[in-house]
Amino acid sequence: MQIESFFPYRLAIAAESFSRRLATVYGREFGLSREEWRMLFLLRGGAVNSAELGRRTTLDKVQVSRAGQRLEDRGLITRRVLPADRRLREFRLTEAGRALFDAAFPEVEDTAAGLLDRLAPEDRAALMQGLDALMAAMECLPVPPGETGPPLAEPAGS
Repeated sequence: MQIESFFPYRLAIAAESFSRRLATVYGREFGLSREEWRMLFLLRGGAVNSAELGRRTTLDKVQVSRAGQRLEDRGLITRRVLPADRRLREFRLTEAGRALFDAAFPEVEDTAAGLLDRLAPEDRAALMQGLDALMAAMECLPVPPGETGPPLAEPAGS
């Protein structure tokens, strides 16, 4: 078997390529790393703790900590130690963080839509159906040791 026909490889390459295209928008135009973008994306809905951020973004503890520090240094988020579990941090968007996200999101969304628009409508529908089925199948599997659970699905924008 050639690596180019191995499904996990093809999926990883497609996801990475798509993500890199989006990163040109939030990175070049808004100065955000992929980790920072993912954190802002999740924080737009309200406060999230560090364990949940890691689980929902597939970032490890170090990546969450470093991205959180950079975002806090830029005044885009706040973070505080949770009294109930001092190992966890709670992250929130600041007004500046919300403004930056609100400015970046339409451009990232347009870029994602432009990439997906290159697919024939039936191919795009099949891709979405296939991704939904794959995510559902993954959620039924046992959680590997050391993990807290499968990442939750989020809209385009990674």
